[in-house]
Amino acid sequence: MKTYETKDAFSSIAMGLGNVFLGFFSKAIVLLAFFFVYEHFRLFTIPIVWWSFILIFFADDLAYYWFHRISHECRLFWASHVVHHSSQHYNLSTALRQTWSGGFYSFVFWLWLPLLGFHPGMILLQMSISLLYQFWIHTETIQKMPRWFEAVFNTPSHHRVHHGSNPIYLDRNHAGILIIWDKIFGTFQPELDHEKVVYGLVKNINTYNPIKIAFVEWIYMFKDTFSGRKSLKNRLLYLIKPPGWKHDGSGQISEDLRREWLTKNSKNET
Repeated sequence: MKTYETKDAFSSIAMGLGNVFLGFFSKAIVLLAFFFVYEHFRLFTIPIVWWSFILIFFADDLAYYWFHRISHECRLFWASHVVHHSSQHYNLSTALRQTWSGGFYSFVFWLWLPLLGFHPGMILLQMSISLLYQFWIHTETIQKMPRWFEAVFNTPSHHRVHHGSNPIYLDRNHAGILIIWDKIFGTFQPELDHEKVVYGLVKNINTYNPIKIAFVEWIYMFKDTFSGRKSLKNRLLYLIKPPGWKHDGSGQISEDLRREWLTKNSKNET
């Protein structure tokens, strides 16, 4: 498969431009929310000095890990994050394939930072640094970084796994800058020599239309939530449960697919 495909790359660029445009509005909401918490509810006042930038680096990266992980494990957040995984290619243009809706509500994972006393300006700066770092890892050109770097930081190899639709790779390596969080919280998966990464989704949406890419999962989610005969509890669970969950037990989430893969491959090896 070609690394770049013209239509796919243009779709990713269009998603990136839309994200930048809508970012003017979403970032205003984020900034207001951060300042509101900081001014009225902060527990401490963390000064803007050299050591506080070290603290915010780790704090922001931890916040990003949990935002990213929940964005795969909760369909309400997956509805916006799926955009980034919708390409069946993996290159620098894929890094630009960003959500049009997530910026308006995903910031909730960072609200504890102004609550602790980090200035909103520091938080937004570190969030931007994290986003910039993650651009270069969207490549197949770099196979492996030095071993010490692979052990601590997110790398192209680690992030290729994250973009894989192979069952063994699903919902793994949610790191922003540091891969240590995945190792601490049990979501790390190394790239396997015998399992080439297949990029995209378990069920690909197969469109280059930016509007469809941005909103198709929202439509599917609301259809599952509000259509048919089901209890109020099950309707709410379609918003909370992972992608693939069905109230009648007919669906499969990533953990089910991963378990099946591990069982099948363990038998093949014996």
